[in-house]
Amino acid sequence: MVNPNRVSMPKWVTPERQARLVQLFHASHGFCVFGHEKCLIPEHHYPVFIDDLIHYWCTDDRQAETALWHTEQRRIHSLGEPTHFTRGRFGTISREVFYSTQPTYYLVGVAMSGITLTPFAKIRMANSYVNLYVDLGTALRQLSKSARRKAVRYGKPLPLEIQDEVDRACKEAVSHYLSN
Repeated sequence: MVNPNRVSMPKWVTPERQARLVQLFHASHGFCVFGHEKCLIPEHHYPVFIDDLIHYWCTDDRQAETALWHTEQRRIHSLGEPTHFTRGRFGTISREVFYSTQPTYYLVGVAMSGITLTPFAKIRMANSYVNLYVDLGTALRQLSKSARRKAVRYGKPLPLEIQDEVDRACKEAVSHYLSN
């Protein structure tokens, strides 16, 4: 059974907010809360103004409860384990092994120069935006015209001995670029 002496108050009612409503009423005498005499703007009148103010307080309380709920859910469902690496991603030895196995360049493609009519290779330097264009000279001369066109146009793989010559030329160009 509900106690008839106890009055249920809405959630938004706090002592500070009650004091603010009383202060507004005494300052406005129940009329314009901004102190205008004969104010014709309905939003400035005390009853309309406090309705908007109470709506704002309810929205603010709802957002605070939601933030508290999210924080509580995060704490409940977290495993209590660290989610980041304590000493970095690698140890000192594994970092050295990893970086020593990384390529210094990537072969983007092989093409024919429209000016000199000689083949060249486009290389992208690793961890950089730098592109190098390496002149292959006579490296593709051993191939037939059809095989050269397929390699240039469609990216078909080159025979191993020719691919070795292309790689050698690319490594020389990269070492020259890195030394200068």
